[in-house]
Amino acid sequence: MAESTHIHWYALKVFYNRVQPLIQEASDEKIEFFAPTDVISGLLFLHCSEEDVLRFVDNHWQQVWLYRMADSRQPAAIPEREMEVFRFVVSAGREGLTLLGDDRPEYHEGDRVVVTGGPFKGAEGHIKRIKRDRRLVVTIRGVVAVATTYIHPSLLRKADK
Repeated sequence: MAESTHIHWYALKVFYNRVQPLIQEASDEKIEFFAPTDVISGLLFLHCSEEDVLRFVDNHWQQVWLYRMADSRQPAAIPEREMEVFRFVVSAGREGLTLLGDDRPEYHEGDRVVVTGGPFKGAEGHIKRIKRDRRLVVTIRGVVAVATTYIHPSLLRKADK
């Protein structure tokens, strides 16, 4: 991995069920990765410099698609806190998570909250009614959205703006 002080998370859409070989390649290249394969197949996150992610994509261009900033060719760097919350929620609630698919504007509507107790304590997101339950929706902007199981209102507080 090239030395750089500008390390970010980047999302890759992986085709042809090639996540495991790409994980091995990232590991061989000493690139930190996160692959939520138990919940979301075909998605791989790399924690590296922009140069490293572009090189990785160039080396695997037939197998991956890099999420980029809207109206730009620049790779979309995922904020550290957003990735931290997403990783926590995906790891803490595998059985109860619902994949909502691509991030869409309606997943950012509603109250922004912080979970104050239970297995998702510390997670932040938006409250959305899904199948008659109020659920916490956690997104990575422009990439993916997941919803937790029902969280009782007593375990929620409005997030600071």
